[in-house]
Amino acid sequence: MAPPQIEFEPTRLEEVILVKPVVWKDSRGFFLETYHQDKYQANGIPLQFVQDNHSFSVRGTLRGLHAQLRHPQGKLVRAILGTIFDVAVDARPGSPTFGQWVHAELSSENHHQLYVPPGYVHGFVVTSDTAHVQYKCTDFYYPEDEISVLWNDPEIGIDWPIGDPILKEKDRTAPRLAEIVPKLRDAAR
Repeated sequence: MAPPQIEFEPTRLEEVILVKPVVWKDSRGFFLETYHQDKYQANGIPLQFVQDNHSFSVRGTLRGLHAQLRHPQGKLVRAILGTIFDVAVDARPGSPTFGQWVHAELSSENHHQLYVPPGYVHGFVVTSDTAHVQYKCTDFYYPEDEISVLWNDPEIGIDWPIGDPILKEKDRTAPRLAEIVPKLRDAAR
């Protein structure tokens, strides 16, 4: 009998991929492979990762929606402790799915990962008491290149599970996606 395989599930936005790793559990705890370049590349996650990030947040914290203009990052996101509602929004002008979003629940219980490709804005909200989130990035972080999109942009219509999140000021006052389309088009040239 062949060992179980990692599941790579395309979402409604095909390039956004939900990864369900194989978790080996026994009386000592568990083991899982969180990244294997050959397997991930063969299943639609083609880019190499150059930076790893780790954040800690309390319940109700919403981080996002963020991306970079001239150094777009693909992200492979997972919650190593706690639970998050993780969101990817297509921010590629001209894309047939521009402005559409998908989400996944990522938790320390399900061990799922969400791959958010370059050209998407990304964010998450913490739905457990606390959460530690790790994510791999396909490009380095350039603070001067970062863009934000309003977390509750009505034209996107994300159905967040928390109504009054804890936000950083730049996220509370971020522009709507439609307002930054000229910047997105200019960066794509």
